[in-house]
Amino acid sequence: MTNTYLGFDIGSISTKAVVIGDDNKIYAKTYFWTEGDPIGATKRVIDDIKKQLEGTDVSIVGVGTTGSARELIGAILEADIIKNEITAHAMGTLAFHPDIKTILEIGGQDSKIIIVDNGIVVDYAMNTLCAAGTGSFLSSQSRRLNIPVEDFGAYALRSKNKARIAGRCTVFAESDLVHKAQIGYTKEDLIAGLCHSIVNNYLNNVGKGKLIEPPIVFQGGVSKNVGVVKAFEEIVGHKIMVDELGHLMGAMVSAILAKNKVAEKARKLPFDFNVKDIEFKTVGMDCGGCPNNCEILCILKDGKLLDVWGNRCAVGAEKAKKMVEAKSKKV
Repeated sequence: MTNTYLGFDIGSISTKAVVIGDDNKIYAKTYFWTEGDPIGATKRVIDDIKKQLEGTDVSIVGVGTTGSARELIGAILEADIIKNEITAHAMGTLAFHPDIKTILEIGGQDSKIIIVDNGIVVDYAMNTLCAAGTGSFLSSQSRRLNIPVEDFGAYALRSKNKARIAGRCTVFAESDLVHKAQIGYTKEDLIAGLCHSIVNNYLNNVGKGKLIEPPIVFQGGVSKNVGVVKAFEEIVGHKIMVDELGHLMGAMVSAILAKNKVAEKARKLPFDFNVKDIEFKTVGMDCGGCPNNCEILCILKDGKLLDVWGNRCAVGAEKAKKMVEAKSKKV
């Protein structure tokens, strides 16, 4: 039996997973849209991973999670380790590219930059208020232009006169795009302009004040857009490296971290794929026990309370427990 490790990256737009062995060999990998349902997406991912591993002599003995829903899915899967995205992307990139100095990452609704010096993270930043330079913004514009977002890169490379699109705000960018289309810009020029606006927004927001030095690696789903890659190279003046597994880096590192964790303390039981058949629900409630008025989130496993988040004291947890018990009695 070959011991393997399952890593999850549960983002706002997509949910990714990989299964690796002790030598970091990939045994399975998958990528699904989250569609506002991280639990449902996780179940689809688990089902796909199970199908890929059928007939193999593989046992998953460690699980790690990262991404915006890492805590939720980590609790559901009883993950061995849960890490934030900055740590995951930095550790993963350095494992494969030890000489890297700048990590650019643009995901579905967030983007980040990580500055590395001699293998040590010395600075980082994430977008805070606006999604104008992210994958969700590109997706919305692809629907507006009636062009699959996967084809954006090819369109951008055919542009002869890119349009200047305001990229500091989603609302302004969309109105500018409509205006430029109305005055006759081609779709190729509009998309090339969008790619450049995304890069300018990223550099003026996330990368503001950061020293961007080569070697530079570009990760996240948007890194697969060759138009955005070209725009980065033109604006920063350096070659941009796109890792083949860049969109899976978070999941990859989660698996590696799980492997390291298991090496310290062995997992009691192998991962149970039947977890996809268990009903998980989240129920929100206001505590109201004191002026803090904590917003409490209850995680239910087959109707039973699995975990409680958001409470600042034991009162909130006790109220959540009583609420779940009362509902179960009514049923």
